[in-house]
Amino acid sequence: MIDPATPTAPAPNHEQLDAAAQSARRERVTVIALVAMLFYQGFAASIVSVAAPWIAISFHLDGAGIARLFAWISLSALGALALSRMIDRHGRRRMILWCMAAIPVFSIGTALAANFVAFTAFQIALYAVLGAAGAGCIVMLSEELPIARRARGQSFGGLAASVGAGLCVFLMPIFVAYGWSWRWMFVISAAGVAMLPAMARLLPESERWELSEAAGFTARSHFYDVFQPLYRKRSITMIVCALAIAISTTAANAFGYYHAVSVVGLSAAAASAMTIVAGGIGLLGFPLGAWAAERFGRVPTVVGFGIFITAGHLWFFWGPPAHFAWPLMWLSAGYFWFNVCDNGGTVATNAAATELFPTPLRGTMIGWFALVGAIGAVISNAAVAMLANAMGGLSMVVGALSIIGIPAAILFGLMIDETRGMSLEMAGKEDEFTTSEN
Repeated sequence: MIDPATPTAPAPNHEQLDAAAQSARRERVTVIALVAMLFYQGFAASIVSVAAPWIAISFHLDGAGIARLFAWISLSALGALALSRMIDRHGRRRMILWCMAAIPVFSIGTALAANFVAFTAFQIALYAVLGAAGAGCIVMLSEELPIARRARGQSFGGLAASVGAGLCVFLMPIFVAYGWSWRWMFVISAAGVAMLPAMARLLPESERWELSEAAGFTARSHFYDVFQPLYRKRSITMIVCALAIAISTTAANAFGYYHAVSVVGLSAAAASAMTIVAGGIGLLGFPLGAWAAERFGRVPTVVGFGIFITAGHLWFFWGPPAHFAWPLMWLSAGYFWFNVCDNGGTVATNAAATELFPTPLRGTMIGWFALVGAIGAVISNAAVAMLANAMGGLSMVVGALSIIGIPAAILFGLMIDETRGMSLEMAGKEDEFTTSEN
């Protein structure tokens, strides 16, 4: 029985219900638009690695040559950093849509490239806009979702990008079976221009960015503000970790399909089946990472997955043993394991990275991660190119590089602040930042 003397909360009026319904609709529409764009970006970004064996044939490249190609493509991070800074200065929506419009242009340029230099130039440009568009989408997922659903939103985004990559893996053996060139994959990527009008209608501007812009904080901020004393420990630690993780995982992510086809000797169909089935089951890492990030915290989740992923890399690239009867099963087990860890760690890392910095610096910090990630990618691919012959093959080098991720995960756990359950303003020290800017 309710005590009549006990005050009860007033029932919400029609205006409050209307506002709640509009907020829920905005959130739903925004997430749909961001997830759709991340799916598209995942497809476009995966083509060059999935098609690497056939690109190598077209341009007469060996394993070291493919590694050099990936190293050149890593230069795209300089463009991604500049564009990510523009996401903070000129708005999330505007820059995401401009980058989305550029993806089909550079995809067509890649498809038509007649020589290796032109191919590489268009890939550098393509990955620059892909990196910036992805950064904008990741930032908006954090800014548009409430505290309890931020990690889940990052898992939706990561899942969408992975499914997009999975579509690329699914199509590649079909193209090979019918004798179609890998260039048609980039034509399909260019067809994504058809989704741009719908995305322009669905995607709103971030309210947090609009408030920061109206107050003048975005105009007064600089790309180097992430290193001011308020954020220095966070930014430097995360940059060092991002560099080490890039060194340890870039080659593993890039050469998985190549290892299965060109080293172990699987057919394109078998390698694609492994990637789709084992990688598809590995998508469970996204909801698992979201659950762990909310249950145990962002930092413990990054540390746990960051350490365990190395076991999967070593199993995959240093196996199977000679004359093993079921190489496809061996590779599938390793591929599943390191994908679960990679996906789960990505959710927690993206959540932490977007929560630890204020609105005027959120996209900029993602751009810094892209830059140091590219440096790590160059180091990783250069190591593969230089050491492959000396160490007995590309796959031995890739496995050895993955071990670097273990100290990076431990450093992250020791130095980074936990943000689980905190508002973006509190986690990013927004009040202190705006006070220092005035």
